[in-house]
Amino acid sequence: MSEPTSYPAYKLVRGFIHFALRGFYQQIRVVGLENVPLEGQAPVIFAGNHPNSLLDPALVICSVNRMAHFAAKDVLFQSAPLRLIMNSLGVVPISRRKDHGGESSGKKLDNSQAFAALNKVLISGRSMGIFPEGISHDQASLSGLKTGAARIGLQLVAEEPDVPLVLVPVGLTYIHRNRMRSRVLVQFGNPIQVRDWLDAYREDPRETARALTDHLDQGLRALTINAPDWETVRVLDGVRRLYQPPRIPLEHRVELARRFNEGFQTVKDKPEVIVLYSRIERYLDELDSLGLSDRDLDDDANFRSRRARAARNLMLALVWLPLALPGFLVFIPLGQLVSWAGVNFAPRTDVIQTSKFVMGVAGAALTYLGLVALTTVFGSIPAGIAVAVALPLSAVATLKVLERGVRLRRLLSGGVRSLMLGREVERLRAERRFLEAEVIKAVERLLPEEMERLYERTAEEVADPTAEIASPE
Repeated sequence: MSEPTSYPAYKLVRGFIHFALRGFYQQIRVVGLENVPLEGQAPVIFAGNHPNSLLDPALVICSVNRMAHFAAKDVLFQSAPLRLIMNSLGVVPISRRKDHGGESSGKKLDNSQAFAALNKVLISGRSMGIFPEGISHDQASLSGLKTGAARIGLQLVAEEPDVPLVLVPVGLTYIHRNRMRSRVLVQFGNPIQVRDWLDAYREDPRETARALTDHLDQGLRALTINAPDWETVRVLDGVRRLYQPPRIPLEHRVELARRFNEGFQTVKDKPEVIVLYSRIERYLDELDSLGLSDRDLDDDANFRSRRARAARNLMLALVWLPLALPGFLVFIPLGQLVSWAGVNFAPRTDVIQTSKFVMGVAGAALTYLGLVALTTVFGSIPAGIAVAVALPLSAVATLKVLERGVRLRRLLSGGVRSLMLGREVERLRAERRFLEAEVIKAVERLLPEEMERLYERTAEEVADPTAEIASPE
């Protein structure tokens, strides 16, 4: 087994990854940690969806306050830097036939030691992570789950009935999957007590493993957004924006998106839904053709208020600007290079973000160490120390200025377009109010009675945007 060198080493590497993730993403929101037993209470198998390659296990590891061991394909251990990191995190190497010549090779792969290592992790009370889809992908919905997670858990509990093992579904939702400085939601679902399935497993191991996997599938679908294709995701995200109150938390935004995608599958053939869906799709296409977003049509965001918000963002950007200047010179070219290289050199579309992350961390670390070394060698030790301290602060300031700059650009461009397009914007605003009211009415008619409302909304609120929105406790 690839045991971590020590718990301090594990914490050190996890801390570094967590620091890098916080710089790579604008927001990492973690919810449902109350569903995760504390270290020593029970061993856990974390079972998550797999949309973003190596970033998925990194986010799980950094989101829980306990050791979490993952399995990884053994070919990754051929890289010395990756091997060092994975050994520190106690990653277990797994041999996959596709990585060793495929079915035609005739090679017999032996993963008995790997499974024994994972069993040892769980019996000792620690936790492991697995992605039951089997492979990272960029599809708009969950792939069919493999039974591996269920079989590992059931076999362990069959051999060690006193082990209180639980399966915890983990939903990973990336708001803009391939964009740096985006946002990500990590959700931990209700734990599944594996011992509850033990009697059925003793009677029929194969069918029970399949049934437990189906149960896990339901848990994961309750935490993820699933649609038949990305165009449906786009249109239903427009529906979500038309329905939701302003300034809701990220987890509520994702939950609304999940509900609309799930509910749409049961009502998509109704004539009124077909008509409304087509009209919203046409509305979104018109916005795209004019270079506008739905946010630009918000009645509360008129040009005067846009100017006020733009002024505030500019003031804050100016406060950070002096400290950010070195960061602009050092990190902006690096960021542009990483973004370009991540898109053009990633082997698959589902690893673009991972490629950007790895290249960004490596590039930033090498640049930082190189500048500190050069300043120390050709300047002085105090100068090297000053650069070592100032560069991280300047990097933070650069991110602050860039974020304010993006907001400033959006506010100004939206305001300018609103003035330049005039009648077209007003027509689209009227269309938006109509669609908002129609979406709310459709939800009122079609919402299943057993589904608890996330927000209480009425069509009258569209005419009175100051009406109070009932928020869940």
